[in-house]
Amino acid sequence: MTELISPELVLLDVALGDASADVIRKLAETVAAEGRATGAEGLFADAYAREQKTATGVPGGIAIPHCRSEAVTVPSLAMARLSRPVDFGAKDGPADIVFFIAAPSGADQEHLKLLAKLARSLIKKDFTAALRAARTPRDVVALVNEALGLTPSAETEAAPSAAPSMTKTAVRRIVAVTACPTGIAHTYMAADSLVAAGKEQGIDVQVETQGSAGATPLAQSVIDAADAVVFAVDVDVRDKQRFAGKPYVQSPVKRAIDEPRVMIDEALATAADPNGRRLAGTAGGPSSAAPEGRESTGAKLKRALLTGVSYMIPFVAAGGLLIALGFLLGGYDITKYADTIVVKNNLFNLPSEFGSQAWGPLGAYLGAVLFKIGGLSIGFLVPALAGYIGYALADRPGIAPGFTAGAVAGFMGAGFLGGIVGGLLAGYTAHWLGSLSAPRWLRGLMPVAIIPLVASIISSGLMFVVLGGPIAWVTNALNSWLSGMSGAAAIVLGIILGLMMCFDLGGPVNKVAYSFAVAGLGAASATNHAPWEIMAAVMAAGMVPPLAMALATVLDHRNFNATEHENGKAAWLLGAAFISEGAIPFAAADPFRVIPASMLGGAITGALSMGFGVTSKAPHGGIFVFFAIDNFLLWVVSIAVGVVVTALATIGLKRYVGRKAPEAVAAEPVAA
Repeated sequence: MTELISPELVLLDVALGDASADVIRKLAETVAAEGRATGAEGLFADAYAREQKTATGVPGGIAIPHCRSEAVTVPSLAMARLSRPVDFGAKDGPADIVFFIAAPSGADQEHLKLLAKLARSLIKKDFTAALRAARTPRDVVALVNEALGLTPSAETEAAPSAAPSMTKTAVRRIVAVTACPTGIAHTYMAADSLVAAGKEQGIDVQVETQGSAGATPLAQSVIDAADAVVFAVDVDVRDKQRFAGKPYVQSPVKRAIDEPRVMIDEALATAADPNGRRLAGTAGGPSSAAPEGRESTGAKLKRALLTGVSYMIPFVAAGGLLIALGFLLGGYDITKYADTIVVKNNLFNLPSEFGSQAWGPLGAYLGAVLFKIGGLSIGFLVPALAGYIGYALADRPGIAPGFTAGAVAGFMGAGFLGGIVGGLLAGYTAHWLGSLSAPRWLRGLMPVAIIPLVASIISSGLMFVVLGGPIAWVTNALNSWLSGMSGAAAIVLGIILGLMMCFDLGGPVNKVAYSFAVAGLGAASATNHAPWEIMAAVMAAGMVPPLAMALATVLDHRNFNATEHENGKAAWLLGAAFISEGAIPFAAADPFRVIPASMLGGAITGALSMGFGVTSKAPHGGIFVFFAIDNFLLWVVSIAVGVVVTALATIGLKRYVGRKAPEAVAAEPVAA
């Protein structure tokens, strides 16, 4: 491996200017002068642009400007010990030790891990003291190599997420996620700062670093055992749903470096506050954490499918609501005029030809725009599903092949089933290609070019040549069956979907039923109402459990504790908005009564909705999308019957089946 630092990259006791830009420019010039970058200006521009996003000064007189740049040809460290300290944005004052980390845009994982390890070492006071005492550039190089474990005397450094040695007495536990845009320095320094602060306070802090060197997800058992969560991030947290229901605090990553004790104290205070922030959602749902040990093939497949569904749903939810609004403003015959109106008209040239149900020329124009945006959003249903199945199996290299295979599935009419097959093909192919041993000079191109190219050819080629046609036939047969379904068959389907929606309240079974419903929306039309009927039944059944629990707490004060009564108040709104998770606190406290009762009511609601022929053009929103639901009153009646049945069944089971007095606190309150 090429050495990261050499004596020629070390500047001792020099004055490089009065501003951070001056120092970064000089260090960029030093890297370029050693032939490690194609040009100093390009490297400086990338580094200074990164500096402007988040200041890189950290406590202790340290600064770590860093970037990934196309100008860098060799991963490099340049170091300056300044005779005149310069302000890099740290709270405790200017920096006199500056490490400039320059990584190629396609840096391999080994180099990124070393750069991250250096960033973590700078938290240690003995290391920075040795840097200040070093007499020659060679001394600095030796210190850095020792910190990176590149010399025999270097001690193995414990990973930041490793749990500190704990006694058998009860301890408070915190889990944290750290991530910055570049993922080289701040991510790992924040992790070590939190772990160090926790150790000083006698708190077990375990950290998941989501950086460029990769991420090892925390085991779900570790997350479940934690009292609270700290998110020190400047970017989105991957698989945030794993932490659902946990008290949490969230701040920029730099704050965890500057104020780790404060963030830990805030997290524990939030955990102690019944009204403190809790992460919404269902733990272990579509974005479940990587399980402990080796993940079985079945578990990996399930995780991939649910990840794809969870990323697909926003496209469908937004698109479906927009289409419903388009129908509201432009009338149900807007489908005939939308394409022409959006191309030929605008707000200053309103259409003269439109349907009789439109709200005038302005309503027709706005309805056409909303309908078209919604249709285009729905068009991403299959590509997004396939793309994020690929992502779940192979990380980022699987996204492009997955989206491409999904687009092919859509083109061939293979629909939802084709998206699943295409995503699995793309993901497994990309994962296999990523596991191959590649020459060092090719590693940087593998994730950004080679893997997406080859995986796209293989997965999309198989869809075109072998699989697309048969899957399209199955999809068309399924749509034809649904279109012709009526009477008893429709009611039976409603019962099955109602049972599934209430079985695990937002979990995998619930998501399968919901995904089945939203996947069919693309096939709905004025002559094929079956997908809209299924959507109405699924939404109605999913609203039953939280509304029923809210009603039960009103009807029966004795068998619900004070916390459940508070949760019941929030459940009214959650249920009305079709958020099944509003019933989870009740199900978690008493699953063998609440879940069977919920399934009973959900099955009745699903059957009634299908029997009444209610349709919903919106995939989400509950009663708040009333304008998108035909036969709205009958839909409400279906829900009301299921809610009453579930509420009475729950009360009866609590009173007469294994009766016991409610505990003082049985579940954490949920926020509306």
